[in-house]
Amino acid sequence: MKALLAALVAGVLTLAAPSFAAQAGPAPVAQEKTELIDINRAKAEELMTLKGIGEARAMAVIKGRPYARKDDLVRRKIMPQSVYDGIKDRIVAKQ
Repeated sequence: MKALLAALVAGVLTLAAPSFAAQAGPAPVAQEKTELIDINRAKAEELMTLKGIGEARAMAVIKGRPYARKDDLVRRKIMPQSVYDGIKDRIVAKQ
């Protein structure tokens, strides 16, 4: 009787294991690394791939070079904070 009960419990646990894994959610997917755009060297075409950057703003970024820090774009009034907030994770200001 004990052997039958043990086998039954083992079978239930084996069947239940996949459902516990399914409830845990999907495995994390590695995020694709995107190349950062250097605001001190990028061409206008590269800058215009950023959200909120059109031809006029790209030219203003180029004209205002060099930048010591990427947040100089806001400090120098090259772009508003709202646009900067949307692109700050995609740009860098290399020296």
